[in-house]
Amino acid sequence: MQKVIYRICAYSRKKNDRQSMFRVVKTPNHEIHIDSTYVLQGRGAYLSKDKEVIMSAKKRHILEKHLKVVDCQNIYDQLIDLLK
Repeated sequence: MQKVIYRICAYSRKKNDRQSMFRVVKTPNHEIHIDSTYVLQGRGAYLSKDKEVIMSAKKRHILEKHLKVVDCQNIYDQLIDLLK
């Protein structure tokens, strides 16, 4: 039996298992990636797999604040595409 790993959503601040969330990582080379394996090194932020949460996070620039970067607009678009 596997242990369930919980993480907190950067936007809603709700605790969910990490399989129901996206992980976005800023690597040591200052590149931004969507981490589907949950193992990339770097500063990470989790967002729930919900279109409304992602759109609201985009409006409030949540990933930019958590990852300390200037622009993540294309990452939000990629997350929405992954939901389809």
